[in-house]
Amino acid sequence: MPEIYTPEAVPQSRRRTFAIWASGIVILLGVAAALFLKFYRPKPHVLPPSVLEGSVLKSDSDTQKQQPIADVEITATSGSSLGSAKTNELGFFHMIMRPGVPKGAPVSIHFAHADYKPLDVVEISQGRLVIARMIPLHEANPVIPKGPLIDVANVVVRYSIQQTTSVNTGSVVKTFQVANRGNIWCAGSIPCSPDGKWKAAIGSITLDAGAGNQFQHARVSCISGPCAFTRVESNTVSDDGRKMDISALNWSDTATFLIEAEVVRPMVNDLNLDLYPVIFGQTLNFNLPPTASGLSIQATVNTEDVIYPLGPDLCLSWAECKVSVANDQTKSYRCELKPEYRFASTQ
Repeated sequence: MPEIYTPEAVPQSRRRTFAIWASGIVILLGVAAALFLKFYRPKPHVLPPSVLEGSVLKSDSDTQKQQPIADVEITATSGSSLGSAKTNELGFFHMIMRPGVPKGAPVSIHFAHADYKPLDVVEISQGRLVIARMIPLHEANPVIPKGPLIDVANVVVRYSIQQTTSVNTGSVVKTFQVANRGNIWCAGSIPCSPDGKWKAAIGSITLDAGAGNQFQHARVSCISGPCAFTRVESNTVSDDGRKMDISALNWSDTATFLIEAEVVRPMVNDLNLDLYPVIFGQTLNFNLPPTASGLSIQATVNTEDVIYPLGPDLCLSWAECKVSVANDQTKSYRCELKPEYRFASTQ
C-alpha cells in the first residue's frame, strides 16, 4: 500500500524553508512595485503637427477691392503650440503648428504688415481656411490733402515684347543620285534591302543655308530610276536650321532624288503693345507676360498727358506701385494712388 503524506507528515524544517522563500518573493514584488510607482512617469501624448492655411486680404466693403496682401507676417499660438508664416503674392499662407492643436481648441493669430493696421483674431481649430482682412494705415489714419484733389485719367500701360518673323530669301533645289546595280544577292553584306535579300547602297548629302539663314519645309523624293526600290533614310535639319542632312537607301539600279526647301532669315523685332489696367477705387491693376520689357504708363495728370517710364524701382509721382511674380513668371502690378490724387470719373 503506497505511503500517503499529510501536512503533519512534512518535516518541520522543510515547511520553514517554504515559508522563508514565499516571504522573500512577496517582499521583492512589493519593493519592485514601490520603485515602479516612484520612478515611472508616463510619456505624455504629443499630437502630430497641425496645419493652418488661409489668405490675407485688404479690408473693403466692395469685394472687388479686397485685394490679396503679400509679405504679411503671421504668428499663431494655442497653449504650448506655436507657428509662423508669411503670405505670398496671392496673400496665401501655409503654417505648421508644433505640437499639434487639439480639435476645437482656440488659436490666437496675429497679422502684421508695415502698410496695414495690425490684426488679431481667434479661430477655433477645426481645419477650416482662415480669411483675414486688414485695414490699410491710410484708411485707419487718413491723410487729409492740403489742396484740391488732382485728377488722373486715361491711364494706358505700354510695354514691348520680342517677336521673330521670317523673311524668305530664296529656295534650294538640288538633286543627288544613289548608284547601285540591281538583282545582286546581298549575301550578308551591308547595306541590304529591307528584307535582307538584295545588295543595296546608301547615298547622302549635306546642304548649308548660309550664316544667319534657316531651312524650312524641307522635302525629299525619288524622281527617276526604280523608285519603288528606294527609301529615304533620314531628312534632318540642325537645331539652328542652317544645315540639312539627307540620306537614301537604294536596292536596285541607280536612282535620282530631288531635294527642295525654302531658305528664310529670322528677324527679331520689338512689338509695342498697349493695355488698359483695371481700376477699383484708388488702385489700378494689370498683368504682364514674362517676356515684357520697356514698361511705361501714360496718363493724363492734371489735364497734362505724360508718359512715365516704370523702371525696377516702380516710381510714379502720383502712385505707389508693387509687383509680384507668379510661378509662371507672370508679373502682377498693383498701383495705389497717393492721397492727393484721384482717378477721374471718366476713367
